[in-house]
Amino acid sequence: MDEGHVQWRKSSRSQHGGEGECVEVSTNLASVTLIRDSKAPGMGHVVLWSGEMAGLLADIKAGRFG
Repeated sequence: MDEGHVQWRKSSRSQHGGEGECVEVSTNLASVTLIRDSKAPGMGHVVLWSGEMAGLLADIKAGRFG
């Protein structure tokens, strides 16, 4: 993965409320989504393949994470 071409954007859900959980996502690379903590971008990121991202979003929307 060529991280020099990663384009990060703050999640639209993270822009409300200031001190809450803030994540950044990158979707400009083929077949993967990257996720990182916007408050600690140097700590690394999670790589999710397209199907994994869809599953994660479905689980979040279903309230499977408290």
